[in-house]
Amino acid sequence: MDGTAIIVILAIAGVASVLLFAVKGLLDQVPDVIDSAGRARDAWDRFKKPGATAPPQQDQEPPAAA
Repeated sequence: MDGTAIIVILAIAGVASVLLFAVKGLLDQVPDVIDSAGRARDAWDRFKKPGATAPPQQDQEPPAAA
């Protein structure tokens, strides 16, 4: 009976440590997910309003002075 109790306690501790490790890994990814969501929202806003933030034209030559 004493051996069974020790095995059960060790099993519970092992499961708890694996769960904590998995939760820590998940929480470490949250800031990256939030940043990606912000970038996706900004891209969607730019897509919906393409004329508001047009990129500068760099391929054209400046006008010649007369």
